[in-house]
Amino acid sequence: MKWEDRGRSKNLEDRRGSGSPVGRGVPLGIGGILLIVALSAITGTDLFALLGLNQGTQTSTPATQQELAAEEEQVRFVSFVLDDIQDTWAGMFQGGQYPEATLVLYRDAVQSGCGVAPSAAGPFYCPTDQKLYIDLSFYDTLQERYGAPGDFAQAYVIAHEVGHHIQNLTGTLGQMRQSQQANPSQANALSVALELQADCYAGVWAASADASGIMERGDLQEGLGAAAAVGDDRLSSQAGRSVNQETFTHGTSAQRMQWFETGFRTGDPNACDTFRASGF
Repeated sequence: MKWEDRGRSKNLEDRRGSGSPVGRGVPLGIGGILLIVALSAITGTDLFALLGLNQGTQTSTPATQQELAAEEEQVRFVSFVLDDIQDTWAGMFQGGQYPEATLVLYRDAVQSGCGVAPSAAGPFYCPTDQKLYIDLSFYDTLQERYGAPGDFAQAYVIAHEVGHHIQNLTGTLGQMRQSQQANPSQANALSVALELQADCYAGVWAASADASGIMERGDLQEGLGAAAAVGDDRLSSQAGRSVNQETFTHGTSAQRMQWFETGFRTGDPNACDTFRASGF
């Protein structure tokens, strides 16, 4: 991927250098915080508190100056990708009024507007404060555990989370919550449609990146590989669990690749109506 060092994004909030008591967490997976928020709204119960995510019993470890310096190039890369993604959406957003999201870098655990999350939760978007949260160590996990190497795989993760920001701004996220509340039996299927749409939106940005010459040979495959790596069926198999589609909340590897490719092929967010495609 061709990227330029343009310094740190004005929308970057770096919390890696400060350790503070946050809370006890549980592994939730990519987008898990978003799902907990939705389920809390459906049940009327603070599931963050129920799961122990609001208790101040975990401490985030501050990064040393040496560690911060070692990660600075990656911080600049993340900043470039974040700005390029949001510039793309600013050009597409209705009325030209696009409220930019903030990306928060943290270590170990973080206090978000949606509650406390450990780094095991993976990158997530919190609609309450309109911020994306990433522990940079996740990128090592993406490569080593999930088998999705490459800088464009890393860019896909950010583009997917910004996709949730778009859903929040357009009202899709709120509508999904209302639908889950009205049809609890469809809660998981609605969550899958939401996640697949975010994948499609990531593909829309990838189309823009390709048109502007940012993408290089092999980048599309890296993005597709990252989408496949976090499919519910693949994650279940890796964890030694039986694959039960009724429990899926993010979609299969094939579905995630399909919708990322749809966004890339069309470059059109209107082609990303995963809810209608799923029969909603």
